[in-house]
Amino acid sequence: MAKSKEHSFDISAKLDMQEMKNAVIQAQKEVDNRYDFKGITKEIDLNVGAKTLTLISASDNKIDAMKDIIISKMNKRGVSINSIEELKSEDSSGNNRKFTYKIIDSIEADEARRIQKEIKDLKLKVTAANQGDEIRVTGKNLDDLQNVMKHLKSLEDLKAPLTFDNFR
Repeated sequence: MAKSKEHSFDISAKLDMQEMKNAVIQAQKEVDNRYDFKGITKEIDLNVGAKTLTLISASDNKIDAMKDIIISKMNKRGVSINSIEELKSEDSSGNNRKFTYKIIDSIEADEARRIQKEIKDLKLKVTAANQGDEIRVTGKNLDDLQNVMKHLKSLEDLKAPLTFDNFR
């Protein structure tokens, strides 16, 4: 009798940085052309190395508007809005405000443990193993693996933008 095959997939939080750059470029163009931003400071800076996004403008309201534009551009390009998390807001030179966002492109240790606990709590015949930047989920039943994915997608309070790869 043939041994039943193990199936698996990997959970990670990879971010397509090129799509993020494209979203920022499109947002900058829109902000530059908007009437309500004429004549005021409006800066959008994506620092890929430091994994930060910085917005500078005249007021918190203007920064909120800029953030909304960026989020809409990220959505259109398939970049998860969970990929940015506010780090700090502060006063900047020239009576401006500066907001700095962290770009999330990996699953942090606490969140990885929570994901593994969520999978275990489903009481399906699957195992979840942390492998550095990703979590590998294995099981014999494809339906169980798909149920794990469905459950994790339904969790709205996870910080990392989860991606599911290498389904086999």
